[in-house]
Amino acid sequence: MLIYAGIDEAGYGPMLGPLCIGSSCFVIEGADPRDGPPDLWELLSEVVCRKPSDKRRRLAINDSKLLKGSSGGKSHPCRHLERGLMAMLCSEHDTMPCSDIALFERLGAALPTEPWYGGPVIDLPLAGTLEEHGIQAAMLHRVMSSAGISLRSLRCETVHPSQINDAAVRNERKSALNLAAALRLAEGIRRDHPGDHPRVIIDRQGGRQGYREQLAHAWPGAAVRILGETAEVSRYRLDFPEGPITVSFESRSEEKHLPAALASMTAKLVRELHMARLNRFFSLKLPELRPTAGYVQDGRRFMKEVDPICRELDLESHRLVRGV
Repeated sequence: MLIYAGIDEAGYGPMLGPLCIGSSCFVIEGADPRDGPPDLWELLSEVVCRKPSDKRRRLAINDSKLLKGSSGGKSHPCRHLERGLMAMLCSEHDTMPCSDIALFERLGAALPTEPWYGGPVIDLPLAGTLEEHGIQAAMLHRVMSSAGISLRSLRCETVHPSQINDAAVRNERKSALNLAAALRLAEGIRRDHPGDHPRVIIDRQGGRQGYREQLAHAWPGAAVRILGETAEVSRYRLDFPEGPITVSFESRSEEKHLPAALASMTAKLVRELHMARLNRFFSLKLPELRPTAGYVQDGRRFMKEVDPICRELDLESHRLVRGV
């Protein structure tokens, strides 16, 4: 049996909205961990593919940047993110979340109390129907069960502008918050599987190649062994009394590992739903306001246009806009 997990983020660069870090964890029965992780795209190829334009209408699982559509398209830009994520999520649970709040609760991503995230729930699905998503989930469950594959967990952490700004005051970098969240998710996977040996893939954190010090700090009770540190992969084994865990930091992990791709999709959809709430809050007060994805250039345009609203409502800018 192999415990095979991936962790990835979305929203590292924008000035508005949260940094989201997702994780997915699969159990593969009959797999020999010594052989390394199998290609889940190949094992699930009857219902899963990489490209959203698949003629067989299989579920696209890939880096979220490749699956999110343009806002000016005919269908919802998050259609493929939602389609793959909902099917995977419902292969683990019988019920499908029917709102953004229900999805956040399922993923462990608590919505903060800032006023721009308030208002009524956003109904799900964003595209398609519950019946269509249910059929896709049933097909995926059948193929996964036949292959001895099960999704054991799908989670997401959110780091908001106020947290990033407060950390900057303490001379802590945003990259440190990102890595800390990733390692908390890895710890959750380890605790979910005591006595097993999870393999966790984390997307490479910028240009960093060595992570031994950070791992030792996060897990002071573990013995950390370097298995290899190269330009592409930095791999470590951590031994605990309950059993070991192997953590690999890999460049372009979403291209090589389906769990990392699914984690990327999870983080991206959670961020997009947060941004939908933020845009809704301000557009109700300025109906002509164009929505923003929160990236720096357009984020500055957006903040200039909503400045009168922020002044009127006395909104705290350090809770809305990242300073770094």
